[in-house]
Amino acid sequence: MKVLITGSNGMLGKDLCNYLENIGCFVIPTNREIMDITNEDEVKKVILKTHPDLIIHAGAYTNVDKAQEELEKATKINVAGTKNTAKYANEINATMVYISTDYVFDGTKKTPYTPEDKPNPINNYGLTKYQGEKEVQKYCKKYYIARTSWLYGIHGKNFVETMLTLANKDEIKVVNDQIGCPTWTIQLIKGILNILNKPYGIYHICSEGQTSWYEFAKEIFKQENLKVNLKPCTTQEFPRPAKRPKYSVMKCNEMTGDWKEGLREYLKIRKEK
Repeated sequence: MKVLITGSNGMLGKDLCNYLENIGCFVIPTNREIMDITNEDEVKKVILKTHPDLIIHAGAYTNVDKAQEELEKATKINVAGTKNTAKYANEINATMVYISTDYVFDGTKKTPYTPEDKPNPINNYGLTKYQGEKEVQKYCKKYYIARTSWLYGIHGKNFVETMLTLANKDEIKVVNDQIGCPTWTIQLIKGILNILNKPYGIYHICSEGQTSWYEFAKEIFKQENLKVNLKPCTTQEFPRPAKRPKYSVMKCNEMTGDWKEGLREYLKIRKEK
């Protein structure tokens, strides 16, 4: 299978390229230098020339807080860039996988969000990702929207690395009133491959179980046998430019393993790097 990946230099993109090559796919990695997704002519040229069977659209504006002040830039990448990709995926009859987020939800629900629940984003990042979903649905017939959450991976900045970097601090405060599903990139990739045999549509793909950022941090230090002065705090005590949903747990179509097991595997691999 010939697979084109956008955002191939990103945290998820790099793992996608490596994983798919290892299972025998012909991978076409693209980044901003090779195919700027915001440039429709470039997108058309590359997609029509390479003619992939599958396009995994991992390229995105992902800085949640900065999106609050850079809405125009986030919209250009997450909405217009997605529209361009969907449009030419459809032109060559390729299947498209669009990576979306739990942040399309407002976090007011008390039970896990299903793919049928109506999105209501409360920050610009979530808004632009949701708008991107609508562009995929509008322009591409053969699509999978794969919503995931609290993603971390070996090739990029993420919560796990932030916590390990801060481990020597006198005190670390982490919010305890935001609940979600930490998901390792490799678990997400396995879930994506599983849904390719299913009907087109929206899927939730994340690790099993739920936790708070504080409990997530606690588990990181526990697995690394680190003694850290870790303290829980509220979102109100730790204000950020972008609001976060307090509860963004998703009912997943594809369970890809327990989140603690995913963390264990990740920590093992990062030691081998």
